[in-house]
Amino acid sequence: MVDLRGRDFLKLLDFTPKEIEHLLKVSATLKKQKHKGESHRHLRGKQVVLLFEKDSTRTRCSFEAGAVDLGMQATYIGPTGSQMGKKETIEDTARVLCRMYDGIEYRGFDQSTVEALAKYSTVPVWNGLTNEFHPTQMLADVMTIKEEFGDLKGRKLVFCGDARNNVGNSLMVVCSKLGMHFACCAPKALWPNEELVKTCKEICKKTGATIEMTEDIMEGTKDADALYTDVWVSMGEPMELWEERIKLLKPYQVNQKVMDNAKKGAIFLHCLPSFHNNETTIGKEIEEKFGLKEMEVTDEVFEGPQSRVFEEAENRLHTIKAVMLETMKK
Repeated sequence: MVDLRGRDFLKLLDFTPKEIEHLLKVSATLKKQKHKGESHRHLRGKQVVLLFEKDSTRTRCSFEAGAVDLGMQATYIGPTGSQMGKKETIEDTARVLCRMYDGIEYRGFDQSTVEALAKYSTVPVWNGLTNEFHPTQMLADVMTIKEEFGDLKGRKLVFCGDARNNVGNSLMVVCSKLGMHFACCAPKALWPNEELVKTCKEICKKTGATIEMTEDIMEGTKDADALYTDVWVSMGEPMELWEERIKLLKPYQVNQKVMDNAKKGAIFLHCLPSFHNNETTIGKEIEEKFGLKEMEVTDEVFEGPQSRVFEEAENRLHTIKAVMLETMKK
């Protein structure tokens, strides 16, 4: 029996394969209930607070809508809405909020911040994203793959792009935990941290997963079940990095040629937002400066029949609800 009551959700390295699989099962149940219009207000009367030092669409909406679905109220505190780190320490913030709320979500910068919140809080703390890890996104990603293929073990997921970021790190972790084959297609300078790779390879010995690093995108994407990419400059990084990243990562753009190199029936995933066209403020700016209308993925792939990005985005809601429910239920 899996019991996650009172647990923090900071990174997937803290969870066993069985616990992760349990969260996916609960997510699937909650999704069915949502689609059927069945009430599942299992946490009626509870309250959660959402601390955001980085803005978000999917993470904020998933926690807020998920809280309401589960019968709770949510308080959103944006980047300028609290004194945390300015006039009040993280430790003091945690000790105040845990006396007012039944759960605390944090989305921001350093992993050490969410770890400190968890250390000093008496209620569950959930990581909505840090520079190092993005565990709630991973649950939605593997849920989408499982819905598509019916299983996870032995499936090959390939990440193309800056594999040192929170998404690249977390994909490698979740694949290792669930017996999947993870491949990173990127220049060596943007491969994941060696210490984390070593940790994941130890996990692979127990689960049958494998890890592959390559600078050759056609070699890396061969036989892939899912291709995944992310923006080339992450939130919080300076705009000045665009020129450098474009030079490094342009060869790793996911286009139709790359998709055709994967298995027949392979799917495309992206955590969003995506620069697949020039119809955003930043997209227009990039086109004016560098002449690129599409960046990490082409519009043809993003809007194509193999894309599952919006199913994946919806699954953020169901998986986040599962995390809140399983860690808060009595």
